[in-house]
Amino acid sequence: MNVSTPAKFIDARPRAEKRAAISAEVRLRTTLSFYKYVKINDPVAFRLALLTKLTALGCLGRIYVAPEGINAQMNVPTENFVALDAWLQAVPELIGVPYKIAVAEKDFSSFYKLTIKVKGKIVADGLDDASFDVTNTGAYLTAADINDYIDDPDAVVVDMRNAYESEIGHFAGAILPDVDTFREELAVTPELLKIHKNQKVALYCTGGIRCEKASAWLKHKGFTDVRHLKGGIIDYAHQVKEQGLPNKFLGSNFVFDERLGERVGADIISHCHLCQREKSDCHYHCQNQICHVLYLGCDGCVAKYHGYCSRFCALSDKAPVAIKKIYARYYNRYFRPAQFRKAQLRPTPVV
Repeated sequence: MNVSTPAKFIDARPRAEKRAAISAEVRLRTTLSFYKYVKINDPVAFRLALLTKLTALGCLGRIYVAPEGINAQMNVPTENFVALDAWLQAVPELIGVPYKIAVAEKDFSSFYKLTIKVKGKIVADGLDDASFDVTNTGAYLTAADINDYIDDPDAVVVDMRNAYESEIGHFAGAILPDVDTFREELAVTPELLKIHKNQKVALYCTGGIRCEKASAWLKHKGFTDVRHLKGGIIDYAHQVKEQGLPNKFLGSNFVFDERLGERVGADIISHCHLCQREKSDCHYHCQNQICHVLYLGCDGCVAKYHGYCSRFCALSDKAPVAIKKIYARYYNRYFRPAQFRKAQLRPTPVV
């Protein structure tokens, strides 16, 4: 749904200038995420109220509002966190909404602008919500619970994230569907797990929002004992640290902001997509804007190819503008829909 933004909220500065301004900030920022499935009668008015308050507090991030609820990934100047919390908890639809605070900040901002959009759904799942009871979700699991499931030979732990997320980090022994979208995952998971239909099934994702819907979907599909990790991997990392629990998450947690990941486990379990030899859990976007593919790169390859994913992208980016426009039309027509396919994330080594 297209909703116009009042002119007073539009920052017309070039993107590079906005990024530079945020990067030059000396105040600390706290990155957080939250979601809530709740009826919002007027998403457009709700969006405007959010936009007004969050702009005043200096917040940055990406927020989706829909008739079914809200999904937010954002940051706030740390000095304004208390004020943000007080305001959010006073909004009738958001009373009691829990936050997932980032496991680790980096030396740059997790977001560089504030975007709030009205959507049909807060997560693109491809499901007809009228066809099943979306409120019949599985019970929550704590960090201690999920650890028990991992150690239980009669239980099944399932990663409800995309393959490029689970590649850099996942729970030990988890089932990792080879998918690229949540919509695809919901389509294939019931068949993938059919032999486990009467077992204990534990779902997990980044912050919990995808598992909320997925647990109800699997119960609708006949799974008898489906539960999901409350707060997702982000909250798991905090619980493990605070309670002194064994950490059974391997590697890093992919996050959908400028950081692209936060370390949870001590080890790096993934490899550079370019040389396919060195270990790396650092994602980069190809510097060629026509490609812009997400890839894992080791320090050596990133330096060697100057941020490009291949020699071809490095060379084609130097072509005349007219040639690049023709190539861009061809690329967007025939290749762009598959740019985040798993095969594309592991290109042929460019040695």
